[in-house]
Amino acid sequence: MEFNVAVYSRCVLTSRDKRTREYRGGLLSYDRAKRDIQSWIREAPGRDCYFTTMFDLYALPNDFPSYAEAMRLTDPYERTRIIETAISEDVNDHRFIPYVQLHEFEALIFADPQQLDWEYLEHAEPIERLKAIVAETINPELINDGPTTAPSKRILAEIPEYDKVTAGVHVAAKIGLDTIRQKCSHFNEWVTELEKL
Repeated sequence: MEFNVAVYSRCVLTSRDKRTREYRGGLLSYDRAKRDIQSWIREAPGRDCYFTTMFDLYALPNDFPSYAEAMRLTDPYERTRIIETAISEDVNDHRFIPYVQLHEFEALIFADPQQLDWEYLEHAEPIERLKAIVAETINPELINDGPTTAPSKRILAEIPEYDKVTAGVHVAAKIGLDTIRQKCSHFNEWVTELEKL
C-alpha cells in the first residue's frame, strides 16, 4: 500500500429483480449509472473518500452527458475529456473523478499482448499477430472502436476463447501498471490524478 489507501471496486448496478437480487455490469444507460454513482457517494460521506469510474468509450450509451458533442470530434482524447467533464459537472461532487477508457479496457492489454500467453499458452501465432497490430499503431489507446476492430474484437478474432471478465483482468495484472501507464497516456493521466489525492 504505497499510498496508504484502501480501494474498493464494484460494477454499476444495472437492474434488480422482484426478489431484490441485484445485477451489475453491462451498462445500459447513463441514468442508471448516475443513480448508482450517487448512491455509492452517499454511502461514504467522508471527506477522505473519493470515487471514480472506468467506462469504455466503445459502445458507451449515447445518453451520457455531452455524448453527441463528443462524437462529432475526431480526436478521441478530446472526446473522453468532454464526456468526463460533463459527467463530473452532472454528478457535482468534488470527490468524484470520472474516467472514460479509450476505447475499451482491452486497449490496456495491447500495452503488452505477449502477456496473453499466461492465459492462452498455445496461441503463439495469434499473439504475434496482436503484437503486430500494436507495432502499427504505437499507442494502444488509439486502436479504433469499430464493431470488428475495437480492441476486444481484435483479441477475440485471434483468440476466440478470450474471456473479458476473468482473463482480461489477469493479463492486465501480468502486464503491470508501469507498462500500461507508459503506453497508455490517458490511463496514466487518470492514475496520476488519483495518486495526487
